Amino acid sequence: MRDRIKTIRKNAGMTQQQFAEKLGVSRNTIATYETSVRVPIDAIIISMCREFGVREEWLRTGKGAMYRETTPDLELSKWFGQILKEEDTSFRKRFFLALTSLKEEEWRSLEHLTGILFSKSDNKSENRENP
Repeated sequence: MRDRIKTIRKNAGMTQQQFAEKLGVSRNTIATYETSVRVPIDAIIISMCREFGVREEWLRTGKGAMYRETTPDLELSKWFGQILKEEDTSFRKRFFLALTSLKEEEWRSLEHLTGILFSKSDNKSENRENP
């Protein structure tokens, strides 16, 4: 299990300290998991799986796919959950709060604008690939 825990952490791009903070344990605890000195209790295993989208069977046994299948709704839910934890003054929180007050016509205008921006972005990418 130690290698699988380390893989989860590395795939998340986290240090042992960051990983530990995400799980609510000490850095030393993570180090003991990664060196097989200790095996995580069930609550920590469940927390790892939930926080990092990992299948419990894979974490415990190495069998099957590492990650759970996800849906757009699950991704959005997780992302919005992170935004809700931010300070009220954070840009992302203020931005999405402002979106809640848009009228239907303003949504159509925003959709049109993003279509233009994505189109220009796609054209720039094509020009870089085919000089």
